[in-house]
Amino acid sequence: MLYLVATPIGNLSDLSPRAIEVLSAVDMIYCEDTRHTGLLLARFNIKKPTRSLHTHNERERTEEVVKALKDGQNIAYVSDAGMPGVSDPGAMLVAACQKEGLSHTVIPGPSAAVIAAVLSGLPAQPFSFFGFLPRESKPRREMLDAIAKLDHQVILYESPHRVQATLRDLYERFGDGPAAVLRELTKKFETVVNGTLSELIERFSEEPKGECVIAFIPGHPSDDAAPDPDALLLELLRTESVKDAATIAAERLKLPKKQLYKRALELSDRQ
Repeated sequence: MLYLVATPIGNLSDLSPRAIEVLSAVDMIYCEDTRHTGLLLARFNIKKPTRSLHTHNERERTEEVVKALKDGQNIAYVSDAGMPGVSDPGAMLVAACQKEGLSHTVIPGPSAAVIAAVLSGLPAQPFSFFGFLPRESKPRREMLDAIAKLDHQVILYESPHRVQATLRDLYERFGDGPAAVLRELTKKFETVVNGTLSELIERFSEEPKGECVIAFIPGHPSDDAAPDPDALLLELLRTESVKDAATIAAERLKLPKKQLYKRALELSDRQ
């Protein structure tokens, strides 16, 4: 049997008794990071051999797991945190087991996406989860296009140093709708900040600590609801100083003045 075991996303006490039982009983534990999982296993005095299975060796290791299962072994797979297969490796293992007719199951547990959908305060039924927005321009735009077709809560994961940039992209595309930024879920300093997208852009002008989840409801703004910052700055720079252009743009767009001043300087240098 292959067990995909959900593990804590922050609070180690969230590891379920059933998960502990399974991890203690299997022959081998495959994991996204052996060092990370080693700390979790030591916390519960689980002494089992571990082997890495991550994005860069997923295909090779999946073949190993299939062979082990065919040889009669019981195997567990855990990602670094949360549910395997949700923004983490795991889906390939399930597909391989289904193709080969091998037994497999999930040991349920923590998932940041589900926690955020409920804790955000936004209507949680239905909700759509998109993981991390791509960093490359074209795939990022394509994902935003897909989100634009929805009218219910959307959940995104984001690293702390990109939270404001992503909030800004969402505001520019969808207008000033309701949203929440959730960080350090299940941990001691868990926080949920609610507001409109423009309010959250201001709130997170400085990089937060810890991994973040963004929850929002996409709107469909009119053409002038969220002007393109570069276009507005270029227009203002025709008649205004860099400082004044940044001030006016900040008031219209409800974006941080410091951020717009920096961009205005860049645009001014190009003229």
